[in-house]
Amino acid sequence: MHKDKEERIIAFFRLFQCLKDSEIREFLEFGEIKQLQKFDHFIKEGQVCHKIAFVFSGLIRSYYLSPKGEEMTYCILFPDVFITAYSSFLTQQPTRENMQMLSNAELLVVSKDELEKLTQRNPNWNLIFKAIAEQQYIELEKRIFQLQISDAATRYKDLLDSHPQYVQEIPLQYLASYLGITQRHLSRIRAAF
Repeated sequence: MHKDKEERIIAFFRLFQCLKDSEIREFLEFGEIKQLQKFDHFIKEGQVCHKIAFVFSGLIRSYYLSPKGEEMTYCILFPDVFITAYSSFLTQQPTRENMQMLSNAELLVVSKDELEKLTQRNPNWNLIFKAIAEQQYIELEKRIFQLQISDAATRYKDLLDSHPQYVQEIPLQYLASYLGITQRHLSRIRAAF
């Protein structure tokens, strides 16, 4: 693995302050670098999720199909985060979620079996994964409140403020779906910024 990628993962895990760098490097031994192309899926509805991945590069959208068969984008993910179809990963039941690359992406993929080996060798990993799950819950709660309380222009501005380098790369139909508005409304909002 390239040194800068290793350092990014180490920096991520250091935030939790309960592992040594040598212990973090153990995690890297369990992973496999994967290159995914634009529009490839990390997981599709109906599959059981047996893996997590750290995103080195690329944009990813999570979506589900509405009863009418429309793709509803509910999450957009950026580099330097972990991804998984979390409910399926925990329950080992088929997911309703689809995770699709919006650009070419590079991921470090680790299987559920390998993670279990890692946590058996070092229980501190359970603390890390618990903390990551808690962060995901907080992000989900923020997203729900944002959809309930903020108008579309505020939601767009928040996304633009937090990820300005990526917003222009997200196709309009997915960005509009994520914001809960039509593409036409999104065009008007973008013109105001």
